[in-house]
Amino acid sequence: MTTKHCSFLVPGELETRTGGYTYDRRIVDGLRALQWEVEIRSLGEGYPAPDAAALAQAGRVLDALPDGALAVVDGLAFGVLPELAQRHADRLRWVALVHHPLSLETGLDATQQRALFESERRALAAARGVIVTSPSTARALAAFDVAASRIAVVEPGTEPAPLAEGSDTDALSLLCVATVTPRKGHAVLVEALSGLKDRRWTLHCAGSLVMDAACASALTQAIEAHGLHGRVVLHGEQDEAGLRALYASADAFVLPSFHEGYGMALAEALAYGLPVISTRAGAIPDTVPADAGELVTPGDAVALRGALQRLMDDAAWRAQLASGARRARSRLPTWSQSSARFAAALSGFQRSA
Repeated sequence: MTTKHCSFLVPGELETRTGGYTYDRRIVDGLRALQWEVEIRSLGEGYPAPDAAALAQAGRVLDALPDGALAVVDGLAFGVLPELAQRHADRLRWVALVHHPLSLETGLDATQQRALFESERRALAAARGVIVTSPSTARALAAFDVAASRIAVVEPGTEPAPLAEGSDTDALSLLCVATVTPRKGHAVLVEALSGLKDRRWTLHCAGSLVMDAACASALTQAIEAHGLHGRVVLHGEQDEAGLRALYASADAFVLPSFHEGYGMALAEALAYGLPVISTRAGAIPDTVPADAGELVTPGDAVALRGALQRLMDDAAWRAQLASGARRARSRLPTWSQSSARFAAALSGFQRSA
């Protein structure tokens, strides 16, 4: 009988409150519920740009793994550890967990993109299997020379949620749940909303303001420059109770990302039955059905403003999108289903030669 045991290797701290770490935590919990023995090890801080101390810690963690260990490594770290991945490829059974390719992060110059692409391509070549969180990411890995036979798609689960009650006012309550980083497009959202000051609305933003302090500072300055103080509320990082309260009182959800490997916050918005305004970036069209949201070109503030204006002005259309979201919520996978699929993928990779 195959032993159900794996080491789950993460950059930084597993309790970090981002979508990627939430996925990791929920999958670990789900595997343990399925009687897997899961050992958690941190590879150090600072990924995807680890310093010498982090690299040394990663080296020690990997050296300590026993021969034949099934090692699941979050792609935020795995993609920048090609030398270590290749060094241990013959004795460890690597499974890379890729939320989205590192070279698709917003704000990189061409040299940085090429370096990250090549680093991740080399690391993935050492992996026995690759688990991705969306069909979109699976397709993207073809460019990294990863054969489809080595890829398993395991979409995130979503907690069942009550339908949002809404703001119950004539001022539309918009919600954006995302860590404040360039990839999430907050600056584009503020620019779009600056042309809609004559409408009644408030934007609530939930997400860390410290993971990219420069981005958060620039966002605060943009809010002030556009005269949106008090209309754009930055709540910072929220716990589960805080997020539930924000979703429950929202009338619509907006996320103008430049790329998403899945978009867990979008799925959560659908679970609450919220109409969605987002972009056609990455896996978002896979996550948000056409009848539940309006998707625009990433980075296009004019198109985003047009979608938001219609959302504000056309109550019938807004209700139509909300109906689509309510239909979509019944099709969202649960975390137990996602964990079972993850376990099946691990078992398949464990048996493979």
